[in-house]
Amino acid sequence: MATLLESIPIPRHLNSRTTISGGRKAYLSSLQKKNSRLPPSKIHHHTIYCAAQDTNSKVPRRNAISLMLSSFLIWQTGLGGIALSQPLIEFREYLDTFDGYTFNYPKNWIQVKGAGADIFFRDPYVLDENISLEISSPSSSNYKSVEDLGPPQAAAEKVLKQYLTEFMSTRLGVRREANIVSTSSRVADDGRMYYQVEVNIKSYASTNELAVMPQDRVTRLEWDRRYLSVLGVENNQLYELRLQTPENVFLEEESDLRRIMESFRVMKLNV
Repeated sequence: MATLLESIPIPRHLNSRTTISGGRKAYLSSLQKKNSRLPPSKIHHHTIYCAAQDTNSKVPRRNAISLMLSSFLIWQTGLGGIALSQPLIEFREYLDTFDGYTFNYPKNWIQVKGAGADIFFRDPYVLDENISLEISSPSSSNYKSVEDLGPPQAAAEKVLKQYLTEFMSTRLGVRREANIVSTSSRVADDGRMYYQVEVNIKSYASTNELAVMPQDRVTRLEWDRRYLSVLGVENNQLYELRLQTPENVFLEEESDLRRIMESFRVMKLNV
């Protein structure tokens, strides 16, 4: 199965700067045209791709690869008469008993080491989509509850300020627009209070930052991302689960991303 997956090329237009839904439709459209030359015995393969292109049917981007692979297998084995249900996103639990936290993440995401976070996973197809975990230093923090940050709105302002600090740029002509999308609090099944924060940040840059005349310094949108944070406190430390995703991908995968957020738990360490 791994060999077969590796044999399917990932198109260059499915990258972090491309509208994912549009790129997927274009890719499937090209496959449809290619498969239209197949003999009648292979028509079921063509039909499956038509269903994936239906604009009234929302097929999550991660499912598109599985759907195409399943269609390919049906075509190869001659089982075109068997109907397939839409594949579901599989999640895997990440449990850190040393630092005291757990959450679920998409099974096909890959771990990236040396990213500066306690743990970091990334979508293998959309590199701007990732999840990470930050923990405050035990020597410089003494949190008793997430409410030590103030109400959710105050916590959100701190989170947004931290993001903007991390994204500071020395390039000329770079401008960032940021706003808090939503804030909330919830008591999970472990009895602890968690804050959830969502912010949107857009980055604009000049196409010719060294131009002398203002009309030659045209500003364009570099990226538009949604950042989702879940904050929890245990062991006198602040834990922050971070999810980053392009804004257009968030609209498509919101339910999956919220499942990740809701799965986050902190745990008491036995010392």
